[in-house]
Formats: sequence, C-alpha cells, structure tokens
Amino acid sequence: MFILIGISADFDPVHKGHEKLINEARKLADEENKKVVVYLNKGFSANHAPFFTNFEARREMALALGADEVKSFEGLHHRLVLSYSVPIRLKQMIDDGVTDYITSASISLDEIKSKAQKFIDEGNFVGMPKSYTNRNEIRWYAINEFLGSKVKYHVVKEFNKEKYSGRLIRQSIIDNDMEISDEIKELLPKTTVEILEREIDAGRVPGDRNWSDIYKRMNTYSRGNLEKIAYLNGNTINEIIKRRVYRDPESIWAVFRRSDYGPVMTRLAISAIEMEVTKKEVMDLMKSYESQGVIPDNQKVQRVIDRAWYVASEGENGVTARKANDKFRSQNIDVNAPLNLEAGLNLTKFETKITKEGLNTDLYVDKNGKISVQFKSEGKKIKTNLRLPAVEVTYLRYIMDSHFIPVTGSIKKAKKGFKVHVTIG
Repeated sequence: MFILIGISADFDPVHKGHEKLINEARKLADEENKKVVVYLNKGFSANHAPFFTNFEARREMALALGADEVKSFEGLHHRLVLSYSVPIRLKQMIDDGVTDYITSASISLDEIKSKAQKFIDEGNFVGMPKSYTNRNEIRWYAINEFLGSKVKYHVVKEFNKEKYSGRLIRQSIIDNDMEISDEIKELLPKTTVEILEREIDAGRVPGDRNWSDIYKRMNTYSRGNLEKIAYLNGNTINEIIKRRVYRDPESIWAVFRRSDYGPVMTRLAISAIEMEVTKKEVMDLMKSYESQGVIPDNQKVQRVIDRAWYVASEGENGVTARKANDKFRSQNIDVNAPLNLEAGLNLTKFETKITKEGLNTDLYVDKNGKISVQFKSEGKKIKTNLRLPAVEVTYLRYIMDSHFIPVTGSIKKAKKGFKVHVTIG
C-alpha cells in the first residue's frame, strides 16, 4: 500500500518547500510501514503550460529527496480543466492502492473542510471562487469526499509560499540568462541544483511550446476549423481572425485577453491549439470516465447540454441566464434537451442547384455573431446563416460556446430546398 504526497504540486523544479513535504510524508510512511509515492504531471502542468523541467529530471529530483517511487499523470492538462482532471487523477491513485494524501496549505484542514462542504453538497466542482485561498487543496478534498473515497487527507503547513514559488524560481533563472543565482540556490535542495544545472547545460531546460504550429493554425484556420478546437468560443474565434497575423507569443496572449480569458483558460486554449485538441476528443474522454463513475453527475456531458437547453428555455420566459443557471445547479431539474435540430438555409438559386443531400457542414459564429454554416459542393464553398427559432439559436450558441461539446451538421433535403440537420454531442 502507498501513501501519496505532493499531488497538488508540479515540482517544477523541486524546491525546499517540496523537500519539507516529502520529509513529512516520510515520517508518516515510516510510522505506518508504507511507501512514499509522488505523482507528477507529465506533458503539461496542472496550469496547462509546458514544463520548465522535463519529467525525468523532476522524477530524479523527487527520488533524491527520499520518495520511494514516482508515477505520472499523462494526457490530461492540455485537454481538461482541473474540475475534471482532479477526479480522474484521484481515481488513478485509488486504483494504485493509495491510502493517504498529503499536501501543503496556508489554511488548516478544518478550514478546507468548511469551504469544501458547499461543493460536496452540490456535487459540482466547476467555478470555485478565485478568492479562495488554496483552491486546489479545497477541490481535492471536496472531490475525495464526494466520491466516497477512503483516502485519508493530511495537510502540512505551507512553507513560505511567497518565497518558495516555482514560478518565481523559474523566472529568476530565465532572467539570469539560465544561470542559477546564489539567492535561488538557497531555495533549492543541493540535489535539485545539481540536476537542474546538468539539464540546463544539456539544453533541455527550459521547455517551451511549439509556437510555429500555434502561429500557423491561428493564422490560417477557418472559423469552421477553429470551432472544432476545444476551449475556443465564437467570440474568441472572431477575435483570432480579426487580429491576424500572429508572429510572437504576446500577440496571442493579447487576443485572449480581449476575449476575456483569464491566464489559466488562455494557457489551456493555447495548449489545445498546439496539440490540436478537438471538442469531440475532450467530450469522448469525459464520457469514458463517466462510464467508470469518476465524473460527478452535475459535470457530466449530458448535464451540461441539459443546462444549456434549460437556460435558453427560461430566457424565453424572461428569466436571466444567471438566475436560470443558479436554479439549475441548485435544484435537481429534469430536462429533455434536444440533441438534433433542423435549421433552414439562405441559399441562392445557384447554390440550391449545386447543393446535395448528405454533405457534411461546419458550423461557426460569423463576424456579426450569427450562427452560420459552410460546406463545399462541386468545388464551390458555400457560406450562409442558419434559420432557427430564437430559443434554438440561444441553445445552440450556448452549446457552441461550451468549450468541449462538438456540433456537427449535414445537408438534408427539405420540401423546398435544403436544411441542415444539426447534431449536438
């Protein structure tokens, strides 16, 4: 059996705060004759960014400080927000035989329990307030309790977070021309310094994004193709197209700021562009874990779809989206959201003549904010707005802006001309 440590940290790089955490876990493990197992994120960090230090080097750093074993979480943080990746990671730990979870926080376990209770009661871990100190630790505790896990939660007093900050350590090394200053060395265990200097000399630090692919996609993809990528909504896609051409990271960050994306969502969206993560890929991943009982009911794909239909329907009755959303989340409202819609088209006579049943279509939001469709027939590209009742327009727009629910369409013969058969999910 294992005792797990440091799950909420990326260990990038391992500093003396992490060392303290490992030492505390070591004491507990030795008392109970268990192993200290560190789980490290691999590929992308929990903040959806590339790692400064690669997995193998961080693994070596953790083992040098007394961890018995290092395992990895892979393929999650360029695809999922934390409210979805945490239950998946927790499930992996439970399946591995983990019995205890230890983390550091500036607040006590009692405070974590108190703040977590609301989310445990609702069974929904999306939208945890930014004002919460140690949000990630609260989320881990809440999901552990909600899922009925027997993993025991331990909290170690945080080790001077302002001083022992991985972000500040990384930035200092970069600003110092990839030299580790004496001041920064004071924050790092001797073994970390040795491994980090070796990795810097070998040119493996810092890790970075594949900016050339990101620029290419943001500069050339159509609205329809961008709409398929996870974590891009209609307004953001139009901003991306309006602000072309992209040649540097700052221009990319700027376009997401204009779209009201915060830093975390910006990193996730850029990672999705870099790795070409589609909404369908994210939805299928979520559904695969739903089938294992990992995803809370209120976060399941169908529940997200149902909420979109409920909020759109209530809007027809004059209820604000905020009020309808709050009511849906707080009450067990049964909704039968349609997964198929029939949308009219505005085609010219020539376009009608060359259009054929069965053609696949791409849906997108045009520069005027209208839901539109594009498809090719006989070598011609056809673009037109969709005609739908107001409630269906609102519903479809919520779905298209959901970040991870795909929408597809195909041409269907109608009594007069053609329609688009829209499939949600």
